[in-house]
Amino acid sequence: MRRLFVILLLIVLLPLSLFAQQKLLIPMDLSQTDHLKAYGVAYWTLKQQINVEWLLNYRGGSFLIDYHDGIARECRVRGVTFETVSPGQVTQIYSTIDQNNMDMVLLEKAPKIAIYTPPNKRPWDDAVTMALTYAEIDYETLWDEGVLDGELSEYDWLHLHHEDFTGQYGKFYKNYHTAPWYIQQQIEYENMAERLGFPSVQVQKKTVAARIKEYVVQGGFLFAMCSATDAFDIALSAQNVDIAASVYDGTPADPNAQQKLDFSRTFAFEGFHLEMDPLVYEYSDIDIPPSYSAPIRGAEGDYFSLFEFSAKYDPVPTMLTQNHVAVVKDFMGQTTSFNRKFIKDDVVIMGEFEGTQRVKYIHGNAGKGTFTFYGGHDPEDFQHFVGDPPTQLSLHKNSPGYRLILNNVLFPAAKKQKRKT
Repeated sequence: MRRLFVILLLIVLLPLSLFAQQKLLIPMDLSQTDHLKAYGVAYWTLKQQINVEWLLNYRGGSFLIDYHDGIARECRVRGVTFETVSPGQVTQIYSTIDQNNMDMVLLEKAPKIAIYTPPNKRPWDDAVTMALTYAEIDYETLWDEGVLDGELSEYDWLHLHHEDFTGQYGKFYKNYHTAPWYIQQQIEYENMAERLGFPSVQVQKKTVAARIKEYVVQGGFLFAMCSATDAFDIALSAQNVDIAASVYDGTPADPNAQQKLDFSRTFAFEGFHLEMDPLVYEYSDIDIPPSYSAPIRGAEGDYFSLFEFSAKYDPVPTMLTQNHVAVVKDFMGQTTSFNRKFIKDDVVIMGEFEGTQRVKYIHGNAGKGTFTFYGGHDPEDFQHFVGDPPTQLSLHKNSPGYRLILNNVLFPAAKKQKRKT
């Protein structure tokens, strides 16, 4: 009787044991119904204190997770394609990874995310904020007071909204200086600078940029898009130089400003030349093609190519370029792409327009931290104008351009790990 009981117990428990060994695969190739929400499922899983294996270059950068009913349910609710794989299939996956330009990194902890953005956003949309919201990834916002008060230390990852760190209000003076929103913005910024004890908005913004640099050097992960990329580096290079015309702060710019720039302070760019005319919608010649030629520059059929890195030897740029396509359609911004000749030698180029000087996507190290700059404003809105409606990401669930943003969100959670054989 006892023997019969043991046999029956094994019959009941054996399927459960086999089921417990199964894993859940979230494919990120063309079979995925919603790539963007898939990142949200991975982030949600990390928040449940469950590790996620990021399979670099395997089916578009898929996610492999120990099977849990809750994760499967979350995939179904969010419309994310997943597959249940057996232990034997997992072994085959690992073998495929070992034999090809692929690797696995372990995601261990959901990064705490901050968006540097004004309390009352103006008539623009921020692609990163929209991506996080659509993917259902948690984030918090902070502004200049928070940065200056040391709040950045509470976060693992920081995104810079397309802010102007040079104190020139986005170089929108020519077209918008009489617009109510522009006038109100200038009043608010000047009041904030005075309240915080700065002589001008220019000095305040440069100080904020310096604090953000400290955050990165101490181990933070920085991601910036559009004009927050070059405006940030310009502000760092001009910490002690007045580069803002009198229409911005009532004092003339230093006529020798260009010669006084210190490129040793910057993250990504050097040797660039400032555009100090307030009537020209451009900060410098980093941006290529220049913003002021917006109606004729570029073409909606343009594409940039992602570099293929060695997954086993260069896991970081490999993570940041995971995608289901190798070429991504271009999109414009105040800073659309970067002039290759001004990019520092130690910066990794991850996306470029082949055969040109145009670079779209770069990454580098600064102290203990990293920075990633991505040119353009909205990956699914080729030419976004002030006042345009926001992009509906439910119509772009498989956007390669937005995937690059979300790669960066998961990057701080990754730990390089060798699998047991």
